[in-house]
Amino acid sequence: MKENLEDIEFGYERHDLYNQEDLNLLADIYKNIITVSGEDVSRQGLVKTPMRAAKAFQFLMHGYNLNPNEILSSAIFDEDYKQIVFVKDIEIYSMCEHHLLPFFGKAHVGYIPNGKIVGLSKIPRVVDAFARRLQLQERLTTQIKDCLQEVLNPLGVAVVIEAQHLCMSMRGIQKQNSVTTTAEYTGAFYKNLNTRQEFLQLIGANLH
Repeated sequence: MKENLEDIEFGYERHDLYNQEDLNLLADIYKNIITVSGEDVSRQGLVKTPMRAAKAFQFLMHGYNLNPNEILSSAIFDEDYKQIVFVKDIEIYSMCEHHLLPFFGKAHVGYIPNGKIVGLSKIPRVVDAFARRLQLQERLTTQIKDCLQEVLNPLGVAVVIEAQHLCMSMRGIQKQNSVTTTAEYTGAFYKNLNTRQEFLQLIGANLH
């Protein structure tokens, strides 16, 4: 899959390219799943569904073919700014690795520069690169934090994710309105409670 999808990014803009061999394999698997579920895969409404599902799954997993560190490194600039920079309400769509069901919500990402800033569009792209994989919300939060800390070496990083999990609302406990929140902090956000509270106030404020 990777060899044909490494062109998925042209200047980190999304292009839908698929590996046909993997698509055919996935389509056969989905055809079996539909049949085992008790449906007639040959009926009109389902004839093309296995291939549609295969393409959807490849798209949902395209984060494996992206390098978040390279995305972030592609737009770093020297700047003497040492206050909080944050991007809030970044939409996330991911797949729980335990049940292959979606979880979705918002990520809030902030950092305090240490002589380097990054193009703001790269932060949501990094979030998406990690989210478009089989994931756990806890791991996703940590991976975003580690990527920013490693590439930018800032004075601190803060990442908060709020998400709803369909494995909780569609099955199992079936609690439709529950929201899971995870948070990771480094540097000034970890050591200084006032700095952390300032970040939390900023992501909760209506600044639009």
